[in-house]
Amino acid sequence: MQLQIDRFDSLDEHLRTEMERHGHMVSFAKHEVLFDCDDALDYFYILLDGKVKISQVNLSNGKEQTIYLMSRGDMYDTVTLLDGKVHEVLVEILEAGSALKVPIGKAREWMYDYPAFGEIILKYVATQLRKVEELATDLTLFDTQERLIKLILRSIEGGDNDDKNILDGLSHTEIANLIGTVRHVVDRHIKKLKEEGVLEDERRKVSLKSQEKLLDRMKSLF
Repeated sequence: MQLQIDRFDSLDEHLRTEMERHGHMVSFAKHEVLFDCDDALDYFYILLDGKVKISQVNLSNGKEQTIYLMSRGDMYDTVTLLDGKVHEVLVEILEAGSALKVPIGKAREWMYDYPAFGEIILKYVATQLRKVEELATDLTLFDTQERLIKLILRSIEGGDNDDKNILDGLSHTEIANLIGTVRHVVDRHIKKLKEEGVLEDERRKVSLKSQEKLLDRMKSLF
């Protein structure tokens, strides 16, 4: 097993041996159903690559809100890991990849038996809580253009995982789900930012063209 992910660098060899003995690698394809609610009661996953969307959908109107976008180094499901209850969310594989799958009971044991592992879990949960808090604040206080710019900045700057831009490969519909709007609104905002020379958006790869222009754009909005 090769768990070469930055946040796990502090794990000692004994725990790595334990993870190798009790866990196994699983691969998943795009749109495959893998991390369902019942499965998360029995197993805990550490993503090694790929991209996974965690969301909620209003079945009466079809409106979707992405809560988390997970990639290399992310873990599923820390909520069930900590409280032992079913976590009612929708999980969709956006990009094929692989994960380390371990019995959730073992993951709970490791939290207490290996302080370094427990600290990793708690810091990760704190990071996720901050993301949810920021999402709630953005949806309440900022308009769609402001939310898009903030999302692009966070994505390009990178986070705790090893990916530098989690927006790579996402459709405008998926980007819209991240900021609580619809595709045609994102289309309009991205087109305008491209015309202003702020962004490039080719083949589902949103990239920053001019940091100076983006900062100027921010100043005019905030």
